[in-house]
Amino acid sequence: MKIASVAEIKSKLSEYINESKKGAVVITKNGRPAAVLVSVTSDEQLEQIILSQSKMLKNILDKSERQIAIGHKIKHKEFWEELEKR
Repeated sequence: MKIASVAEIKSKLSEYINESKKGAVVITKNGRPAAVLVSVTSDEQLEQIILSQSKMLKNILDKSERQIAIGHKIKHKEFWEELEKR
């Protein structure tokens, strides 16, 4: 893992993109972590990264877990039928 400032990243972006293929690059701003540069090798990987950061998806999953915990479940077939209605 590399650590670089925003200024360093701006001046050598191509180099840091290549470095991200070896491991994540932490980008700092005013000496504090501000972002992470990671390599993406497929559309599936990009989708996983985006979904892992989705607050809306996290809220849906949390709500689903709470409903399951209290016994509110639906059958697989019912789920897909309900989804097709939307």
